[in-house]
This record gives sequence, structure tokens and C-alpha cells, in this order.
Amino acid sequence: MSIVKIKDKTFKTSISEAEIKEQIKRVAGQISQDMADKNPLLLGVLNGSFIFAADLMREITIPCEISFVKLASYQGITSTGKVHEVLGINEDLTDRHVIIVEDIVDTGRTMRQMIESLGTRHPASVHICALFVKPDKLETELDIDYVCFSIPNDFIVGYGLDYDQQGRNLKEIYTLCDNV
Repeated sequence: MSIVKIKDKTFKTSISEAEIKEQIKRVAGQISQDMADKNPLLLGVLNGSFIFAADLMREITIPCEISFVKLASYQGITSTGKVHEVLGINEDLTDRHVIIVEDIVDTGRTMRQMIESLGTRHPASVHICALFVKPDKLETELDIDYVCFSIPNDFIVGYGLDYDQQGRNLKEIYTLCDNV
């Protein structure tokens, strides 16, 4: 286990790069099977999902496309409770099979708002693919089709996830330490 310090917080390794890659490969296999002949559009939620979305797309074995949307709801290590769309979707989603690619689903508010927004664009289907889900923190019912990891309600960084814009470049997942 390694320890990293990011700004004023200390984090310890909790999920290895190899474990992450293994789960992404598993989920990509499920998507490839479920979406065969559908040319899905992966819709990555920036900033946190960019590494996950790239690695996921490389493991998918069927034709697919990718685009990104930028939403903001965090300040430091705390959710503000409000979701803001910073960068919108330019693609025509009519009759498309859309897979929202999210780094982490905790309360579910961001996903709920995004699904409602996408519904007005007449997609054939909308699916959620999350690297991490915090089931104990969910405040809204969501059908999350593809999940790499279910985790406790801990604050994590690495592999695209950040603490105040730092730590995204870490190859493993690190969990906030209480006392180190």
C-alpha cells in the first residue's frame, strides 16, 4: 500500500491499476455483447471519466462512437447538491443507443438530471456505465447497467477522479485516510 499527499489530505492505495483494467475489460465485454449491431454512442461525463472512457472504448470490440459532456457538482471533497452543465452535447441523439460513461455515481442526482435531459433528444435507449457506484449514498433510484466497482461511501482519487483538480493522473485508486 502506498500513501500520497494531495494538497492538505492524505490518501492510501485501495484499488490497483490491474484490478481497474480487469473490471473495465469485463464491462467492455458486456457492452460489446449487449450492443452488437447498435453502434452505441459513449457519452463521457467530464472531467472525471476521460481516462475511464478512453480505456473502456479501447476494450469495446464493436463499432462505437464517443462524445463528451461536462457537468459540475463538486467543490473540493463535497457535492454542492447542484448540477451545472458546463459543456453541452452537440450530437443528434435521435434513435441512438447512448451509454453515459461516468467515473462515479454517489447520490445519483447528476445521472437522474442527465437522463431526463437526454430523454428530450429522443434516443433509442439510454444506459449508464459507471466505474464506481456508492450504493449506500444513492438518493434516487437508477438502473445502472454496467458497473465496474461498488464501493463504500469513501472519498477517492486517481484514475481520473480528483481532489480539488489534483490526483487525476494517479494510475491507481486512493482512498482518503482519516488519520495518517
